[in-house]
Amino acid sequence: MHSVRSTASRWGEPIVLGPNQPLERPYRGGAGIARLRNTPQPSLFSPEDFVGSTTEIYAGGGIGLTMLADGTTLREAVERDPIAFLGADHVKRYGSSIELLVKLLHTAERLFVHFHPDAEFSRAHLHRDRGKTEAWVIVDTEGDGYAHLGFSRDVSEAEVERWVTGQDVPDMLGAMNRVALAAGDTLFVPARLPHSIGPGITLVELQEPVDVSVLLEFADFGLTQAEALFDLAPGTALSGLDRRGWAAEQLSALVADAPGDDTAVAPLFGRQADGLFRADRYRPRGTVELEAGFSILVVLDGTGTLSYEGGSLALTRGSTVLVPFAVGRSELSGDVEVIRCRPPLAR
Repeated sequence: MHSVRSTASRWGEPIVLGPNQPLERPYRGGAGIARLRNTPQPSLFSPEDFVGSTTEIYAGGGIGLTMLADGTTLREAVERDPIAFLGADHVKRYGSSIELLVKLLHTAERLFVHFHPDAEFSRAHLHRDRGKTEAWVIVDTEGDGYAHLGFSRDVSEAEVERWVTGQDVPDMLGAMNRVALAAGDTLFVPARLPHSIGPGITLVELQEPVDVSVLLEFADFGLTQAEALFDLAPGTALSGLDRRGWAAEQLSALVADAPGDDTAVAPLFGRQADGLFRADRYRPRGTVELEAGFSILVVLDGTGTLSYEGGSLALTRGSTVLVPFAVGRSELSGDVEVIRCRPPLAR
């Protein structure tokens, strides 16, 4: 766990977050995060920054949790005062769970092919009460950005098991769709869908608050089959995989181009993310109002100001800020680009 600087006084002010990058993850990355934040890269294997996180990595040990300036974790603070952080409506619907994990991510190499289980699989086999659907906002690409997403044809159980147990990565990738990605694009990745992020991509990731992945590709990343499959038999572990072929029109529903530069507020991800998480891109070029609500702000470019009843906070490229519900209404101004990440609506 890593400390953060906090300007909060009983959660009525925004909390400025510093880097929170678990070390020695199984793939290389992190330079894109360092460039965005203008901070040192902790190691060659620090590709993820858990932003405003109450979620720890699957192995536990508190790794991934955001630590506040008073020495408590954000998880502990929210559990002690959930209404101040989340608002009464959210707490009535979801309790003290913030229902969101936000990450910054950078790939120095192509990420292994993997999928995230759905809730049914997680409950049955992984002792978790939820699965993981995620979505990406592409910040930067080094060269031609891409991802592999879903299979281009129906594949059989036997075929997938042969790829995985034999680590036949060329055949595996050859059966997947390759999707071009550029800065500003968004991509929605439902649970069960196999995917791999290409090298040199920096992104903001919103996801359900659990760290769980089944790896179809593992040998070249120094992992064993048992580690990749949670010690499950291949047939069991791979039963949670979406083996359907995804046609072009189905994929196009998951990928969206960057909103226009003249759009002050642009909702991202659409209805498919309803009930999971929300994100909006702000380019105020003036002033826009933000309604009260728990949110995490990621500043992608420019400079601006977040003004609220108790004061104001300067925003610069790479800033990450947690805004508790208790801050109330605020205003965002300046020549700045911000991604505002929020939990699902409490309905």
